[in-house]
Amino acid sequence: MYKIAVMGDRDSVLGFKALGLDVYFAQDADTARHTLHRLANENYAVIYLTEQLAVNLGADIARYKDAVMPAIILIPGKTGSLGLGEAGLKSAVERAVGADIS
Repeated sequence: MYKIAVMGDRDSVLGFKALGLDVYFAQDADTARHTLHRLANENYAVIYLTEQLAVNLGADIARYKDAVMPAIILIPGKTGSLGLGEAGLKSAVERAVGADIS
């Protein structure tokens, strides 16, 4: 059975635990990088990652961009959105459609 994880700072992701998702706390890029690769190898189909952590994990996230699993979805953290999730979604739609959607 596939699983869903949420990773970020404690204040941003703790609420997801109430929804039954697996929650992982990471305050720095090294911890996040290690956890991301471990989750990708442990049958997680979806990994939600706060944008604040994703800023420093570009190459690591790109590694899974064209893979079937896991889908890495960027979400805003407690300090708000950095626009990375929206930009990633726009890029994915443009790749799928083959044209600029702006």
